[in-house]
Amino acid sequence: MSTHTLETTGANLVYDVEGPLPTADGRPPLFMIGQPMCADGFRALAARFPDRTVVTYDPRGLGRSTRTDGRTDNDPGTQARDVHAIIEALGAGPVEMFASSGGAVTALALVTAHPDDVTTLVAHEPPLVSVLPDADAARRAMAAVRDAYQAKGWGAGMAAFMAVTSWQGEYTDAYFAQPVPDPAAYGMPTEDDGKRDDPLLSGTSDAIMDYEPDVAALAAAPARVVVAVAEETGDALTARPARVLAARLGGEAPVFPSHHGGFAGPETGYPGKPEAFADKLRTFLS
Repeated sequence: MSTHTLETTGANLVYDVEGPLPTADGRPPLFMIGQPMCADGFRALAARFPDRTVVTYDPRGLGRSTRTDGRTDNDPGTQARDVHAIIEALGAGPVEMFASSGGAVTALALVTAHPDDVTTLVAHEPPLVSVLPDADAARRAMAAVRDAYQAKGWGAGMAAFMAVTSWQGEYTDAYFAQPVPDPAAYGMPTEDDGKRDDPLLSGTSDAIMDYEPDVAALAAAPARVVVAVAEETGDALTARPARVLAARLGGEAPVFPSHHGGFAGPETGYPGKPEAFADKLRTFLS
């Protein structure tokens, strides 16, 4: 594996390449992206593709990638420009892409803005609150996460986040009538470490959930766009937008093994089924 740093407008992006460029078999490089997940979150999945040249990166401001723009917000358009810059730096033509969570939103923005960068995109559970019929209620639920985090710190914020993301179906009065989540009940720390910079809880990633996908542009792009869900997510927040977007693109969302991070290995602390996940992913790749 080789590691590279690319200086772009407002950031120094660190990315990893496993395998040769140009690729040994003539197939496109396989680019795996997440948000707020960094490159190390894809190690277990990348290891299941020893026959492919795999590219991973740390989004700006996360992991090894530093920001020079003085900002803290995570914007899909900016992230898409970063990924486009890396693809250009690879000099290996269009890529195949697996994108997870907020990274899937970035990937949708990439295909919209740079349709020739990608041949196939598998977008796994993009948390697009904007497409939900109960979008306003979902935003209210996420606002409560930010409030809990700002008031009491990481444990309280993460407990509220887990309550939001585990809720099945639309956010009704029954959801908002629940008591404030207890961090201890979720195995989270109850003490406040004083930090308020978590990308999931602080509100800096609101633009990701509020991103409005351009369905017409996605449908017209030369890339094949597959929007997928996880079998264990059910009708929770990350699966519902995926099904809505898949339907708007004229299809159904295929079901991948395990949970929202089902491609992850035990090193993440929340392992999925990376072998089965990789087998499913292969069916959509060249």
